[in-house]
Amino acid sequence: MFEIPAAMLSWFYGHTNSYIIAIALMSVIVMAITTPLTLKSTKGMLEMQKLSPEMRRLQNEHRNDKQKLNEEMMKLYQENKVNPMSSCLPIFAQMPVFIVMFRILRGWTYEPDQHAEINPIAAATLRATGTAVQQFPGFIPRYMSEGSDLFQSIYRTLKIEEIGLDLSHSPAQAISENPLTGIIYALLVVVLGGLYFGQQRMVAARAALSPTMSPTQQKVMQYLPVVFAVFQIFFLTALVIYYIFQTLLRILQQYYITKKFYGEDGLGRQAQQAGEAARAQQKESGESGGFFAQAKRDLAAGRPDNDADKDADKKGKDAKGSKPAPPKGGRPTGQSKRVTPPKSRPTAGGKNGSDGGKGRPTPTRKQAEAAKNRPKSSGKKKKKS
Repeated sequence: MFEIPAAMLSWFYGHTNSYIIAIALMSVIVMAITTPLTLKSTKGMLEMQKLSPEMRRLQNEHRNDKQKLNEEMMKLYQENKVNPMSSCLPIFAQMPVFIVMFRILRGWTYEPDQHAEINPIAAATLRATGTAVQQFPGFIPRYMSEGSDLFQSIYRTLKIEEIGLDLSHSPAQAISENPLTGIIYALLVVVLGGLYFGQQRMVAARAALSPTMSPTQQKVMQYLPVVFAVFQIFFLTALVIYYIFQTLLRILQQYYITKKFYGEDGLGRQAQQAGEAARAQQKESGESGGFFAQAKRDLAAGRPDNDADKDADKKGKDAKGSKPAPPKGGRPTGQSKRVTPPKSRPTAGGKNGSDGGKGRPTPTRKQAEAAKNRPKSSGKKKKKS
């Protein structure tokens, strides 16, 4: 997987005798391979966005039936000849290209005396050629033929110099060795960051025509590559130069995408109108967008939504032995506790229709005077004979 791109890079160097030009030509080949994938990914994303009103309608109709929703969605994709994976697979397909070029350029500065302990194959190769590992000076380029001009120009050297730059050094290493000359290496990183920012500005301008992200997400996507450029200070200068040429070509690629898809009647304009219609449907239904809102709706779909379901759940709980609810307007069945009427409540049997509360009724004034004049009893009961 690494030998073929390395052989192509060696072929470019053999015809140009320049490391930088060979790297630039290699970046052109890489972009020629990845551009069709990028165009396919962009087209698939816009086609999916164009179907967003219909997708929103199906989600509202079948929110409680996931199987039916999936069937209707697949039917919608087939009728419109849209592949939902077409916007994702090309992006993943570009990752191996990035890894391959990183490994090849990083392999220019392979030093066996530093990797002998972790790479026994390199140590065995040096011993087979009669060279001690500790005595071997310089680099052994990896993944390329020993007879190529590029291999011979790097083999047993400690520097890869061109236009006053050592491509085998990282900007951080160059600055630490000589801050004055290291400024040139730092400027390369600054140029790369500026190119990243310009590329993302073009993407943000398209987002204004066909918005698919919030303003906060657009800012994050705009400044995140700039942060990535800062970490390039620890990469080889050869890699920094490769990324500079790659970004220049990507800017041209984004310009072409804008002209192709975002014209007057382009797919991007149609996707914009469909996105606005989908958001209008969302506002009418009173639903909030986003992943978490959709997950909340999916969880709510599994709960009982009507009184019949709630009554069924209630009956199921009663059948398991839970206490039944007390009937309205009466005392719960089985209640044996005696309830004492309040003191202020009248009791039956009082004079003049009144009970007088607890105990005997209160005597009148005449009854009180008669009680005073009444002779007192001895308190002893007579025994019956």
